[in-house]
Amino acid sequence: MGKKILIIDDDPDYIEAIESLLEAKGYSVESADNGRDGMQKAISEKPDLILLDVMMTEITEGFDLARKLKADSATGRIPVILITGIRREMHLPFGIEPDDQWLPVKAVLEKPIHPDTLLKKISEILVD
Repeated sequence: MGKKILIIDDDPDYIEAIESLLEAKGYSVESADNGRDGMQKAISEKPDLILLDVMMTEITEGFDLARKLKADSATGRIPVILITGIRREMHLPFGIEPDDQWLPVKAVLEKPIHPDTLLKKISEILVD
């Protein structure tokens, strides 16, 4: 198998769809359905990349986990792509952008995301 990707999302249908897409492209995939389990898997599985949802058990869980992952010595170098529908769900009039302090992720992608867009972003980040 190829590079390992960890999906942290509370939607089992979304996980299944993305897992199938990634495995078809040669990636090894692990998943977790909440931030606590996601953090544990990130430490134990040492993925090459994390796909992280925002709204799970708590509305800001993904934002909080992104900062926690970056601050931890075991996970701080793992690139994270935030994949979220929070802007649409909360009717936010602005986008969400990565930054070093509040949202230390490589990219933010809005759900629903086209599979080709996701695969392109993953390959861009994993090449770096």
